[in-house]
Amino acid sequence: MKKQISVWTMLCCICLASCQSEKTETEPQTYPVLSVTVSSVETTDYYPASIRGRQDIEIYPQVSGKIEKVFVVEGEHVRRGQTLFIIDQVPYLAALQTAIANLEAAKANVSTAQLTYDGKKELFEQKVISQFELSTAENALLTAKAQQALAEAQKVNAENNLSYTVVSSPADGVVGTIPYRVGALVSASSPQPLTTVSDNSTMYVYFSIPENRLLSLVRRYGSVEETLKQMPSVHLQLNDGSLYEQSGRVESISGVLDSQTGAASFRAAFPNPTGLLHSGGAGNVMITEKSDNALTIPQVATYELQDKVFAYRVVQGKAQSAPIEVTPLNDKKLYIVRNGLNVGDTIVAEGVGLLKDGMPVAIKQ
Repeated sequence: MKKQISVWTMLCCICLASCQSEKTETEPQTYPVLSVTVSSVETTDYYPASIRGRQDIEIYPQVSGKIEKVFVVEGEHVRRGQTLFIIDQVPYLAALQTAIANLEAAKANVSTAQLTYDGKKELFEQKVISQFELSTAENALLTAKAQQALAEAQKVNAENNLSYTVVSSPADGVVGTIPYRVGALVSASSPQPLTTVSDNSTMYVYFSIPENRLLSLVRRYGSVEETLKQMPSVHLQLNDGSLYEQSGRVESISGVLDSQTGAASFRAAFPNPTGLLHSGGAGNVMITEKSDNALTIPQVATYELQDKVFAYRVVQGKAQSAPIEVTPLNDKKLYIVRNGLNVGDTIVAEGVGLLKDGMPVAIKQ
């Protein structure tokens, strides 16, 4: 009898413990919550960029010869038309003098042929000579004139070749590397240019943005043309992490997306009055946008699962997991919610890592 009472006592204890455990499990846990609202925020996106001069002109020789003089040094500021190099002029001076002499001889031949033709013409009119002799004189005159035209063209060509021995800057800019020195033999087929002149007064900064971002901009402003007109100024973060003091403007957007990356190429122009920016440099373009009606929530109110971001709504006293699309703000404490939540939604503000979908939630005042 005592043994039966003991068994019944144990069963009652187990049932009581089970009921208490079930009650404990279903008892709502208390969590702080917040109501989703809109606010005015600024977002900044960073895009890797390459820096180029407005003009990077590679200067190749147009004639062959030895470099006689170098008038500039690397990094020197030059003006348009300023002499940079002189190539050996002796053979080209001789070629010009020969062309001039040939032209003078051709002019003399034309004069002689003209006199012959005029005389033959008078004789023909007097019926002293035949039409054949007159035509022969006329053809000789035409041949002499053609020879004169050829000699004139050769003279112009010789003058051009001589002028090419003086290599001048085609634009204002800064001289780049000079791989050739005095005495070096150069030609139009040389593998390297004599130098590069970069117009650094305004720098072009090239960067790419994803297709989705481009679509968002075009939808916001109405068209690519309006995007270029209304897009806010952009800023440049230099390679050392500092912020460039001058702001820039986006001037062009490529009409074709990169087939490999799916990104659109942008070009922004930055003034460079102090010459701080150099062609070939790198940095990050910063695009800052202001939004007056952004849904913002703390990042601690979210959790990530398989590279997706979630928040817990509180619906009828229970936690309801909601996938959301977000953009982090610069302070790394808040998210802008692009999709997944609405104004007025109540979400769990802290402790989301302890929750599961459907768990009861008691609101902490």
